[in-house]
Amino acid sequence: MKLGVLTNVIGGTPLKEALPYFKSLGAQMVELGCGGYPGKDHCDPKILLHDEAKFQEFMNTIKESGLEVSALSCHANPIHPNKELAKQFDDDLHDAVLMAEKMGIHQINTFSGCPGDCPESKNPNWVVCAWPNEFQEVAEWQWNEVLIPYWKDFVAFAKSHGVNKIALEMHQGFCVYNPYTLKKLRAAVGPEIGANFDPSHLFWQGIDPLAAIRDLGGDAIFHVHAKDTKIDPFNAPIDGTLDYRTYGDPLNRTWVFRSIGYGHDELFWKDFVSQLRLVGYDYVLSIEHEDILMSQNEGLVKACDILKRAITFEDRATGQHWV
Repeated sequence: MKLGVLTNVIGGTPLKEALPYFKSLGAQMVELGCGGYPGKDHCDPKILLHDEAKFQEFMNTIKESGLEVSALSCHANPIHPNKELAKQFDDDLHDAVLMAEKMGIHQINTFSGCPGDCPESKNPNWVVCAWPNEFQEVAEWQWNEVLIPYWKDFVAFAKSHGVNKIALEMHQGFCVYNPYTLKKLRAAVGPEIGANFDPSHLFWQGIDPLAAIRDLGGDAIFHVHAKDTKIDPFNAPIDGTLDYRTYGDPLNRTWVFRSIGYGHDELFWKDFVSQLRLVGYDYVLSIEHEDILMSQNEGLVKACDILKRAITFEDRATGQHWV
């Protein structure tokens, strides 16, 4: 298993400077934002797909750093009811596939997206309750008329360009937000759909990430984000964990994103790594830093410190004496 970082945490720093910094922290892989919400600071397909000199410079920069690229990140909502926004996201996702193909990478990370409640909607409608009954009708329309058809078409395009792993982050606000919905879309579309497994979005839902790993299994986990969440011990018992207050108001929110070790202790992360290995996942833990209580540097340093002790970097032992 390897330690990685999602590079947009310091998107304002040129790639040639960012990569040595990540390596100095112990990172072995990087996840590059190339569109959608993560932006294109370190990898802009609109340029790199059409300017061979700049592409070669980009690839040389990565090679000289000694780091590998774990995936391209294009977290987006390509089924947004605003057609203009949906097209922008969809264009970014298609460019991400073409960029991955050119780089020789076989997976991208993104969101499932969320449509509105009918063709005339202006904003997404995230359905998370079964009653009143119209919510079930909305969810059925979203899945059967929008979500599944979109991803069937997109997977066919991706496969034709050598990308056979579409890692969806289970995230609030989108149709795929827990293991049940991920498996539902995977069953409808195909094994090219899997998880970019981020435990931070599971904690606040009351999901045990260790149990979720066992439920999904290694075949359905394509990539892993390392990000923690702290359930506020004062606010959550009063208001619960459904919270639309801004992330910029951590004092009053019922949960907040934290750097590794500030939501759950080191033992949890060792168990997390062990469960991943038990189901056969042995790829990357990619740090996504969104801790509003820390600087970017300190949050990354502390996260790397714990993960370097938690990750098992070497291959597991083998031997007949266990048989």
